[in-house]
Amino acid sequence: MGEGKLSLTSPLSDNDWNTMLKYANNHTVEGIIYDSFEFLNEDQLPPASLRLKWAVRVDQIERHNAKMNTVIAEQFSLFTQNGIRPILQKGQGVASYYRIPTHRISGDVDWCFEEEDYSQARNYLKENHPDFEDTAGFSLHYYWKNIHIEHHKKLFDIRSPLKKRYLRKIANKYSDRYEKLLIHNIPVNLLASEMQLLQVNSHILKHLLGFGIGLRQFCDSARLYFAHAETIDSIALKQIYKKAGILKWTHLLHKILVDYIGLPKSYIPFHYPEDLNISWMINEIWYAGSFGYNDERFKGGKTISTISVQPKASKRLLLNFLRYFKYAPQEAIAFPIIQAYSKFLGKESD
Repeated sequence: MGEGKLSLTSPLSDNDWNTMLKYANNHTVEGIIYDSFEFLNEDQLPPASLRLKWAVRVDQIERHNAKMNTVIAEQFSLFTQNGIRPILQKGQGVASYYRIPTHRISGDVDWCFEEEDYSQARNYLKENHPDFEDTAGFSLHYYWKNIHIEHHKKLFDIRSPLKKRYLRKIANKYSDRYEKLLIHNIPVNLLASEMQLLQVNSHILKHLLGFGIGLRQFCDSARLYFAHAETIDSIALKQIYKKAGILKWTHLLHKILVDYIGLPKSYIPFHYPEDLNISWMINEIWYAGSFGYNDERFKGGKTISTISVQPKASKRLLLNFLRYFKYAPQEAIAFPIIQAYSKFLGKESD
């Protein structure tokens, strides 16, 4: 996976490469694309000046990831020393499954906590790092040595309250199957493979119901399937998606991973309908990009700060509700309700 050849009859022009870099930035995959250069012939490579610019950007990514790893090891040690049990989500945890982990862009460090440990971690911050802020989605954030950190009370981005009991049940079922990622000789907890996939894939859906998400997260999903192919319980995983209410949407995701991201179909753990129409979904992903900030279709639209900083927020949320209701109805309904509740009423209070 990830070692194919560029199938073009003629080399890309300088303008083509500049456009590719623009979209790579929008989708935060510039490091991943940079890693493909070693598989291209000389006449297929971007111009030297652009390669130099790209190399500088990748060097910045590597340096940032090195700082993040130092902070992860430090914080994990501090939390565990204080009887707090953190789980590393997304970011550097998923990066470890890439061919070159240091080239995956990680925006922040995401910690989730077992049982009541979220409150304990929050109390620890109140005493030792009080400049944190509670945020929507039952989370909080702050900076630690200039690295953005988020704490999450919810393990999965499944918003339907009807799924709360089931999600707690499966989290408990897999709680003794944590994987370990060694960072600076510190064994950091990661979720079991099935739980990582549910977490990463439900996170993608959450952002699609919001304002968009970049191709990087789809690469994350593909790398997880690729890395865990021999250990995933495919029957159990399909049942998990079904009971979580997102199986129909997961079929769309799987077809995109195969048709557009390049994951061999043999690594998809269960069959999906062949006649699925995914063109509308890949178009939305492509134009929206990471968090929808650079979606040119909505530039210049009115911004309603109480809803979101993205322009034309209410229209975009309505369109996404209509698009995804067919495939994940409970999530489509619950997302705006829970998001509003958590933003205005559901924050922690002292």
